[in-house]
Amino acid sequence: MARPKFKIDYELVERLAAIHCTQQEIADSLGCSVDTLQRNKKFCGIYKAAIADGRMSLRRKQWEAVNAGNTTMLVWLGKQYLGQTDKRETEIKADSKSISEVMAELAEKLPV
Repeated sequence: MARPKFKIDYELVERLAAIHCTQQEIADSLGCSVDTLQRNKKFCGIYKAAIADGRMSLRRKQWEAVNAGNTTMLVWLGKQYLGQTDKRETEIKADSKSISEVMAELAEKLPV
């Protein structure tokens, strides 16, 4: 006799995927394996759409934060989308003296 077909709570799947829960986390919540979920075409469609909706919702909230004057979010989005960085280029110039010459000069300056 075959095992009874596992019933997936698609509404729960959608809510969990929208907050970017992993498939493993969703499987744990439902009490099944990831393989069981991945074999279900309806799950795959709902999961993919809900993940995309979650990303759009998060992006919308980020832009709202920027428009409300959140400078930290403004800097972060600039780094993510515009390639901006707060790294500073530092140029170190070395003269042509060797380390031993520099050490000898320093030794001459030391009191005896």
